[in-house]
Amino acid sequence: MRAPITALPGLAAFALIAAMPVVEAAEQAWPARPLRFIINSAPGGAPDIIGRLVAAPLAERLGQQVVVDNRAGASGIIAAELVARAAPDGYTMLLATTTVFAMLPAMHPKLPYDVERDFSPVGLIASAANVVVVNGGLPVKNIADLVALAKTRPLLYASAGTGTPAHLAGEMMNLAAGLKMGHVPYKGAGPALADVLAGQVHLIITSPIAAMPHAAGGRVRMIATTGTMRDPMLPDLPPVADTLPGYQITQWWGMTVPAKTPRAVVQRLNRELGAILGQSEVRERLTQQGAVLHGGTPEQFAQFIAAERKRLGAIIRQAGITLRD
Repeated sequence: MRAPITALPGLAAFALIAAMPVVEAAEQAWPARPLRFIINSAPGGAPDIIGRLVAAPLAERLGQQVVVDNRAGASGIIAAELVARAAPDGYTMLLATTTVFAMLPAMHPKLPYDVERDFSPVGLIASAANVVVVNGGLPVKNIADLVALAKTRPLLYASAGTGTPAHLAGEMMNLAAGLKMGHVPYKGAGPALADVLAGQVHLIITSPIAAMPHAAGGRVRMIATTGTMRDPMLPDLPPVADTLPGYQITQWWGMTVPAKTPRAVVQRLNRELGAILGQSEVRERLTQQGAVLHGGTPEQFAQFIAAERKRLGAIIRQAGITLRD
């Protein structure tokens, strides 16, 4: 006689209990193969530099290769969508950026990913303020001079493209000072800075690393930093906020993984990231990029992303910045 059907739940429960050590062993074996770190920029850009500085020591600590996979395009949407749809098994990571996680949700009407639903934050890596850079022939030495001049004649500011942090930074200045500086978008920060050097546009808000060599030659002048405090590399440069209270925009980078990645994996990645940021060589190289190191827990990074999305989103809507397919 066959066993009664009522006996099956008990057998299923026994099988589940028997399988638990296997599942635990599999989790303890992570990582068992190479990992991918998706970067939303081409090689050589700031996100790529930050990502590679983390990837190499992470590979050493995990005992597995960490492959940096550059997926540039669509303001970072391509990279974010790839990771959002990846298996949540701990083998795919994304370098989270200001644009992808805090700006695009307010600018793009139909993103193929949701910051809260599709990702699990691991940790904040670093942030960096930009600098306000004016053409060397422009008669301004500080933000007060710039504001005064912009109220008497039309000024143009360049950016790496519509919807980039430099674009938002310029519009933030317009809003904070009651200005109407015109925006000139370029296909990248390099061409934008080149036209500031040539005097085709009056100013740009860009990386101090990119601007310093030209400032040393007098072709451009750095007049302020966009952070809340003075840059250690440029201690004589005041924050914009000293003249326009409340002004602050930095670029930041962190690590995220697909939502539903096992909690144990997220915690392991967070511990390794914290250890990496504590290495003197990594700290020195990031500092040379004008970056401030952070670290912290996954929960703290999640709160940071939410606060930045709320703050920058309000400014984006007020400025009317939108991106369309």
